[in-house]
Amino acid sequence: MKVISKTITSLSLILLISYTAFAGGDKKDDQNSHGDPVNTQAEISEYIQHHVKDSHDFHLFSYFSDGEEHHVGFPLPVILWGENGLTAFMSSAFHHDDEGKEIVEKGGSQFVRLHGKIYELNAGATKVEMNDETHHATNASTPIDLSITKSVFGILLLGLLMLLWFGGLAKQYKKKPIPTGFGRVLEPLILYVRDEIAKPNIGPKYRKFTGYLMTVFFFIWISNLLGLLPFGFNVTGQLAITASLAIFTFIIYIVSGNGHFWSHQLWMPGVPYLLRPVLAIIELAGTLIIKPFSLAVRLFANITAGHIVLMSLIAIGITMQEQMTAVGSTILSFVLSLFIMLIELLVAFLQAYIFTMLSALFIGMAVEEPEHH
Repeated sequence: MKVISKTITSLSLILLISYTAFAGGDKKDDQNSHGDPVNTQAEISEYIQHHVKDSHDFHLFSYFSDGEEHHVGFPLPVILWGENGLTAFMSSAFHHDDEGKEIVEKGGSQFVRLHGKIYELNAGATKVEMNDETHHATNASTPIDLSITKSVFGILLLGLLMLLWFGGLAKQYKKKPIPTGFGRVLEPLILYVRDEIAKPNIGPKYRKFTGYLMTVFFFIWISNLLGLLPFGFNVTGQLAITASLAIFTFIIYIVSGNGHFWSHQLWMPGVPYLLRPVLAIIELAGTLIIKPFSLAVRLFANITAGHIVLMSLIAIGITMQEQMTAVGSTILSFVLSLFIMLIELLVAFLQAYIFTMLSALFIGMAVEEPEHH
């Protein structure tokens, strides 16, 4: 009961901070952008879309004082490869502008940020002009963006945490058989991944792939938990990141596939010869396209949808203030959001489990040896 009470208290605090961030968020309308919080349905929809996307700066929340909007956060390094080579500067140079109005002159080039994307203006241009049909810039080019974005920062932070936690656990195992402290929290999860995911699905060769499966499981699980905090992390809600994880799994089971696996893929035994080419196309499509695609999209879609639903429920307290009292709408929003937050805690673990389980299953199919009776 104490654990449940502490969990609900923590979730309540998180939701309260999230609600505060909503009420003091950015307002993009130039006519009323000073001194007004996010309080209309259109602004809330834009705020949610901005939250689930990646960004070049780390924005915690905004507040209004004396009719002026103040942002709390910190800038991140912007690294671009454009017409004049490599250029680097801090994202604070844009002064939170996302409308393409703030021009940053660095390295002989002019850069603007428009809807989260950085453009390099052509000579003589003062703003980005878009083609109405193709929606491509007509007077600007897109440099190669190597920036440390919010998601990249989250990955680096998460990698550091995992190195510290598991490095400390490894040192404990060298000195004593039973870990202490936070290591006792990690140990049952490690054993679960090894005994319940790796062994049953891969078989005798499970040790070779257990390290990868543990890395993927903890990376996704902790990333999902960080995404529930009101700090803007949405690592596993970025398709590029989930696709990268899927590609790692794809490379592992493709490279590790034995002759038995490829014989069933290319020339399936036990079926008529006329059907074998058709089955080979179907099997290769599943192995090379469908499996990695499903891994990437399943994780991305579930996490993104969860964030959108959670933030939409938090926004109920703002959108229904005209129909209800401020206290009543806030209580309704809080109760619904708390319920969804509890479900999201389960989803955070479930999505890590599903991705790791499917990865182990695909690897196990690739390394399975022919049965002898």
